[in-house]
Amino acid sequence: MMNLSRYFVTTPIFYVNAAPHIGHVYSAVLADALHRWHKLKHPADATVFSTGTDEHGLKIQQAAAASNQSPGDFCAANRDKFQQAFRAANIEYTHFVSTSATAHRERVQHAWRCLQERGLLRKGVYAGWYCTSDETFLTESQLRPHTFSDGSSGFVSIESGHRVHWMEEDNYLFPLAQFQDDLKKWIATGPITPPLFNGIVEQWLQERQLPELSVSRSSARLKWGIDVPDDPQQKIYVWLDALLNYLTVIGYPGDQQRWRAFWPADVQVIGKDILKFHAIYWPAFLLALGLQPPRRILCHSHWLVDHQKMSKSLGNVVDPNDCLRRFTVDGFRYFLLREGVPHSDNNYSEEKVISYLNTELANTLGNLLNRCTSTSVNRKQTFPAPPPDAALTDADRTLLTDIHALPQTVAEHFEAFHIYKAIDAVMHTLREVNAYVQDTAPWTLAKSGVEGDQDRLEVMLFVALEALRVAGVLLGPVTPGLGETVLGKLGCGGTRLEVDGGGCGLVGGRGR
Repeated sequence: MMNLSRYFVTTPIFYVNAAPHIGHVYSAVLADALHRWHKLKHPADATVFSTGTDEHGLKIQQAAAASNQSPGDFCAANRDKFQQAFRAANIEYTHFVSTSATAHRERVQHAWRCLQERGLLRKGVYAGWYCTSDETFLTESQLRPHTFSDGSSGFVSIESGHRVHWMEEDNYLFPLAQFQDDLKKWIATGPITPPLFNGIVEQWLQERQLPELSVSRSSARLKWGIDVPDDPQQKIYVWLDALLNYLTVIGYPGDQQRWRAFWPADVQVIGKDILKFHAIYWPAFLLALGLQPPRRILCHSHWLVDHQKMSKSLGNVVDPNDCLRRFTVDGFRYFLLREGVPHSDNNYSEEKVISYLNTELANTLGNLLNRCTSTSVNRKQTFPAPPPDAALTDADRTLLTDIHALPQTVAEHFEAFHIYKAIDAVMHTLREVNAYVQDTAPWTLAKSGVEGDQDRLEVMLFVALEALRVAGVLLGPVTPGLGETVLGKLGCGGTRLEVDGGGCGLVGGRGR
């Protein structure tokens, strides 16, 4: 059961070997919408929404050298690009983690000592196929032969396509298999959504015994990382370092009362390419430290561009900063959450973005707002009082019932992490209201001198403006700027979502 006095949502921390792309911004916007939704429902709660950058490892070391920068300077420059992109996308995180920060390093070293004291780390020779790009060892079943551009032969990862090298060195090893039964019990509760990904992890755990995991690297090879305590010849494995950010960001191991109030995390948003690390390694590390795994992991799929994988060689990498400038902040956020479905890869196309903005935001929402707040129709520039039941037609009642049921419908979709369905529900209702307004023809009623037409106009305005008020609140987590604009134009800035007895509805805020 979710702790209603505390809420903790995370994104992955993003690797700073390159500038942010659409997938990074999607993860952050997804987490931001969930965070904003929770604050809408429970404004008094203490919340943490963390994101950040993963700044250690051989990839960073090599990328910094290639750019003739120190690793620290290289990380700082790329960290700034992520922070700028997230600010541009109106992502209101509460905490930003940098794994090269002193506080994080010291807290990771504390966790290492805890694992060591529990007898869960041993030093031994580790041999296997290592993928530098993916920062992980792979089994032979995860490889395929490949001929490279220079004519040499070797192996690449089946999943990522990145080259692997055989490596043998002294490392510290962690006994994953010791926690396999506990991981099976945890995964049987269905903590990963969509269920497709929970099933994948369940299959991994059933297929074979988990191997020992190498959790350090030789300092002779990896110089940019966190030193293993009392053994400067070894650096802590970048994934152990990175995953621990979810604890270090809430103060682990300091004030236990504070950080334990937030752990376990309520939702951890990740991409499917890092599922293994978050669904097997991470809960195993937590169990080893005597802590619970996260309550939920929301795993989303990748973004394609015109149905092709993004790559620099194809020249089709989408720059999120360019999209935010061209399509507006709310417009691009709307597209990402409207088109993005966690269970399958999503497709970016400019035509689709423009279609959503024109058809739904401009026509369905924008035109309705403009029609019903224009001085030619709403001459008093007021939000009419709720009409008496006797003044309502069957069409009025049906629409008002749909409008007042919308907060609960949207809440159910958000709780199931189906934000695209929540958006569709709002737009479906607004389309119904547009048809209702078209049939009622308020521009004709406003000019009419026939008795009763002005009363009919007031009823219609109430129904339409009520729909816009509800939509403005419910779309707030998706398009925060647009939500404020709608409510401001209606004079309904005080509207809030109220949860009562498992249901929810809107209270207050009908304005001027």
